[in-house]
Amino acid sequence: MSRDLNRPNVVLILADNLGWGELGCYGGGVLRGAATPRIDKLATEGLLLHNFNVESDCVPTRSALMTGRHPIRTGCRQSVPAGFPQGLTQWEKTLAECLKDNNYATAHHGKWHLGDIPGRYPSDRGFDEWFGIPRTTDETQFTSSLGYTPEVADLPYIMKGKSGEQSENVAVYDLEKRRLIDEMLVDQSKDWLSRQVNEEKAFFLYHPLVHLHFPTLPHQSFAGSTAQGDFADSMAEMDYRVGQLIDHIDNLGIRDNTILIFASDNGPEFRPPYRGTAGPWSGTYHTAMEGSLRVPFIIRWPGQVPEASTSNDIVHVTDIFSTIASMTGSPVPLDRPIDGIDQTEFFKNPNAIKSSRTGFLFYIKEELRAIKWKDWKMHYVWEPKVNQSSGRLESPYLFNTVRDPKEESDILAFNTWVVQPMMKLKSEFDRSLKYDPAPPDPLKQF
Repeated sequence: MSRDLNRPNVVLILADNLGWGELGCYGGGVLRGAATPRIDKLATEGLLLHNFNVESDCVPTRSALMTGRHPIRTGCRQSVPAGFPQGLTQWEKTLAECLKDNNYATAHHGKWHLGDIPGRYPSDRGFDEWFGIPRTTDETQFTSSLGYTPEVADLPYIMKGKSGEQSENVAVYDLEKRRLIDEMLVDQSKDWLSRQVNEEKAFFLYHPLVHLHFPTLPHQSFAGSTAQGDFADSMAEMDYRVGQLIDHIDNLGIRDNTILIFASDNGPEFRPPYRGTAGPWSGTYHTAMEGSLRVPFIIRWPGQVPEASTSNDIVHVTDIFSTIASMTGSPVPLDRPIDGIDQTEFFKNPNAIKSSRTGFLFYIKEELRAIKWKDWKMHYVWEPKVNQSSGRLESPYLFNTVRDPKEESDILAFNTWVVQPMMKLKSEFDRSLKYDPAPPDPLKQF
C-alpha cells in the first residue's frame, strides 16, 4: 500500500479502566507486577502524553471520543444498566461516520457501550462491521450470580454485525468468554486489517480492548504467568494483545502510513480486588480527581510524530475526534458545537509547539465538578474517593497540579486571580449550552 499522507490509515486502541500508573512507560510495569514491554516500546516510537484527560467513566468518554462533544451535550452522562435507554442519539455524528463520508473503510472490534438496540449498534453508526460487546464486562458475572435468571435480567451476548444488516448474537458473554474475549477481538482485527490491505483502501479500525475492566480475568495462557494474581496476569495479556496488533500492522507493510493511537477510557477501578493505580495522582474514575482525568495516551505516526517525545500539555479526549478528522481530511459537522480541538500540529512538533488547549470543564452526570486550566484545578464538589462526597463546596478548592499532584493543599486564598480565566472558560461553555441544550437524562424516565 502506497504512503499517502492525505489519507493515512488510523488504528485506535482503547484500554478499559487502565490507570495512569499501570504501564512501565508511566512508572508502573514490573512495579505493578507485570512488565509491559510492547506498549513501553510503542512509547519510544512516538509521542507519550502525561496530561491526556478523559471523562468520568466508560460511556461519557466513549461518547466524547466518537462525537468530539462533552457528554453534557450528548446525554451520554453515565454508564447505565442493561435494559435502560442508553447510547448515542441518532442526531449525533460519530467519528466513524465522518471517515465513512471520506470513503474510509471502518470497523469496530471490542466494547461499544454506546447503544444496545437496533439503530444504535456500531454497524448503525458508521462502522462497516463490528464484533464485540454492546455494553460492559461486569455482566459476565450474571450467569454465576446467586438468584440470577434470564427472566429478570437479559443475558449478555458477544455480538457481530455489518452495515445495512441486522446485528446478531454470537455467544453468551459469561466468565468463560470473559477470559477469551480479547484474544477473539485481536483475531477479528487482524483478519479485517489483512482484507483492507488486500483491497488497498484507507481504513479506520477502532479496537476498544476489554482489559482491564472487572472482573479482570486473564486468558488461561496468561493465568499465573506473573505470580502476582489475576490483575497482573491480565495486564501482561493486555500488553501482549497490543503487541499482536502492532506486529500485524508492521508485517502488512503499512506501518509508515498508519496513525496508531493507544489510550485508556478512564482512570483505574476503585473496587477491590481489581483496584488499579493512577501513579502519582489521587483518585479513581467516578471522581473529579486527577487520577480519574489523566490516563495513558501514545500516538505513533512514522515521519510525522517525532519518536521518543513526551509532553505535559493538556489534551482532552474530545480532541482526538477533531485531530483524527483533520489528519485524514474528513469533514466534521458544522451545525453543532464541537468541543474537540485539532491537535495535529502539536502532535507533529511537541517540542516546539504548545497544545492548542488550555483547559476544560469536567462534569459528572449533570453536575459541574471541576475546572482544569493550565497547571490549576478548581473543585466545586469534593469527592476524593467514590461515595465519599462532602457535597458542593461553599468555597471551591484550588490546587496546583504540578506542585501538589495529590490535590492536598487548597491555595485559593493566595491565588484568586486564577478564578478569572476559569470563569471565562465556564461562561463560554455555558453560552454554547444555551444554544445547544443538553437532552434529558434517560434514567429520569424511570
